[in-house]
Amino acid sequence: MNELVYRNETTLRTIALVLSIAVWLLLLLGTVGIILIYALIIALFALIAHSALIAHLRGNAIRISAKQMPDLYERLRRCSHQFGMQVPEAYLVNGNGVLNAFATRFLGRNFVVLLSDVVDSMEDRPGALDFYIGHELGHLRCHHLTWSKILAPALFMPLLGAAYSRAREYTCDRHGLAVCENPEDAQYGLVALAAGKRRWRNVDLEEYSASAAVTPGFWMSLHELLGDYPWLSKRHAWLRALADRRKPRLGSRNAFAYVLSLFLPRVPGMGAFGGVIFIAYIAILAAIAIPAYQEYINRVTVTSAMADTEPYRAAIAQYGISHQQWPTSLDQAGLQPFAGDKNVSSIDLGANGELTVSFANVALRDHVLTLTPYVSNNHIQWSCGGDVPAKLLSLSCKAQQ
Repeated sequence: MNELVYRNETTLRTIALVLSIAVWLLLLLGTVGIILIYALIIALFALIAHSALIAHLRGNAIRISAKQMPDLYERLRRCSHQFGMQVPEAYLVNGNGVLNAFATRFLGRNFVVLLSDVVDSMEDRPGALDFYIGHELGHLRCHHLTWSKILAPALFMPLLGAAYSRAREYTCDRHGLAVCENPEDAQYGLVALAAGKRRWRNVDLEEYSASAAVTPGFWMSLHELLGDYPWLSKRHAWLRALADRRKPRLGSRNAFAYVLSLFLPRVPGMGAFGGVIFIAYIAILAAIAIPAYQEYINRVTVTSAMADTEPYRAAIAQYGISHQQWPTSLDQAGLQPFAGDKNVSSIDLGANGELTVSFANVALRDHVLTLTPYVSNNHIQWSCGGDVPAKLLSLSCKAQQ
């Protein structure tokens, strides 16, 4: 049974596990545990979404059992026992033209779903159904669904995430082959995914397998390195090679494709298209977030400038009250020249007690803020001027001194 696990899967999973643990720890420490709250929220939404699938199956699909679809159940039972597994809850679903099957797990229970078109297309070769059943049982036997949650950070990593995903598919193909009494059943079952539910009968298996030996070009190499699934021709070549107890003849990938794939973002299950969506999503977020963040920084700068001028405004107001006129210099008001900080470069005193603030912040370096004292109801207040955008002015800008 250990030979059913593809040679690279264990190694890739170990690397992915180490990296994922590191990422989880960084997120946990970096967010001071807040990431746990988000993880629980995401898990809750995932649970609700997954429950919709299970509810749909139980409400609309045909439950495969000893009484309902007994021929399919017997195949499922035999394949499960061959792997030493309990028979999972299984359903037959209208495939609407799609040739596929899938496995899932919900609240500790395993599920296998066969699409009707797969079953119908293999009426002439029912043994090929064992390949589909064995493949999905492979996912359950190797706990791929559980590992996907644990290794989530690594699955987004270029090269590694896709390589691990492809290795899992090779592992499950081996499981599918193991339960087929005739190796050609597995090969025809797989080739049906390429040729369709009727034409698969006319495919030359040896010729199709040999097509994987052709050296792929740059684009084929790149998109396979970005994808979760190996090319069907390569999977087919592996099935024939395993049946003949030999190594498959596969074309070598383009070296430059490896280099480029390192720089392309990855979204599990979406290949290169997912990377494009990811880049677009980040670009949209950046277009919204960067201006908003810059405005926030500018607003903080203006607020800090108001705080820097507070002792100057207090001294000027006190001088005005005591002398019934405004000081003509900082020294006259008992003030030292402003030394400057990361937000404000200088604070100058002009005519009529007006303070002019110049900014050190790059975005506001060409702007000035003026604060002019005036008397209202026997109190000294300050009005704001200059060319600083009004949206950046703090609420205290015109507040009474």
